[in-house]
Amino acid sequence: MKLRANVMEQRIFEIEDLKELEEFLQSQSEIEQLRERLFAEFLKYADYKNAGEWNKAVRLCESLAIIGWGNHEPVEALRGQFFNGNPATCFQNKFGETRFVDAIWSKRVNGFTMEQGRTSYCSSPDDPNQKQSVSWKYEIKEDIQDIRLESQRNWIPKNPVWIRRTIDNCYENSKAVIESVDKELKPELDRRMRPEMYGRTINRIIINCSYSYYDHDHCKTNYIIADEKLKLKQKDFYRTLLTMFTRQEIEKNGYYLRNRFEFGPFRADTGKIRIGLCLEKEFSELSHAKQKSKLSEYILLALNHVTNKLKKKKLDYDFDLMLEDFNSILAEWKA
Repeated sequence: MKLRANVMEQRIFEIEDLKELEEFLQSQSEIEQLRERLFAEFLKYADYKNAGEWNKAVRLCESLAIIGWGNHEPVEALRGQFFNGNPATCFQNKFGETRFVDAIWSKRVNGFTMEQGRTSYCSSPDDPNQKQSVSWKYEIKEDIQDIRLESQRNWIPKNPVWIRRTIDNCYENSKAVIESVDKELKPELDRRMRPEMYGRTINRIIINCSYSYYDHDHCKTNYIIADEKLKLKQKDFYRTLLTMFTRQEIEKNGYYLRNRFEFGPFRADTGKIRIGLCLEKEFSELSHAKQKSKLSEYILLALNHVTNKLKKKKLDYDFDLMLEDFNSILAEWKA
């Protein structure tokens, strides 16, 4: 039995194609036993020490995303980028909380190694040793490997509508509304949306909110929202703004012409689509109740536009149920 288990796991590490991996795993009997074996194997590599071990953890997370994590907390193995351009790797649960080892990597002549002083450990309910979190100072040793750092290609079910802000700046009267989005609306979406019922083709619809702000005379941004009928591109913004204001007025007031919405492409490989939403100074001058109402209106307009486009792709996803759930939660928030 032990030999069979070892052969099974070796085969999983050998299969590169995600569809082939899915077919292989779904053809197995005794899925519950397989799940527990893979989870036990994952725990070995959740405390990864080099690129090879990280990549094995990625493959195990992909496998568990296919057959299910059972009673264990699902996590995704993600490769991103640190602010200096170096790779960053971590595991995150459906709420975006980091688990196990969170590493920044350094490029050497012969490959990549985890950085001492930039590697953390984040506690997890599934850690059998129940280690406490360690920020930045988690002990590692230089272990250079000339191996590409992989990132998980499928994803765990989670709230598909991700509302965030691009920068922290905003006018004072919008702070309470933005805080309410972060501390009231988003947790309710994470808790009450039913991603398991919608389908697997959509990972995240990311709505990036950009608020006008004035910090001081040399740090201000006031968005002027373009007439959507003009269908302006980025190269057109400043030239068009000059037809509305003088250069002196633009500089004095920190004016930037923007479309209300910017819609990015849908990427089937990541299941993500991004939406930009710009809000003018006048938005922040409304009462908190009207700001909530207006923000809700804009978010729904953006979501409906995106879902109508995605429906035309005939994706295996219940957009109507997703929107019904989202609308119900949003209505309670803005009430």
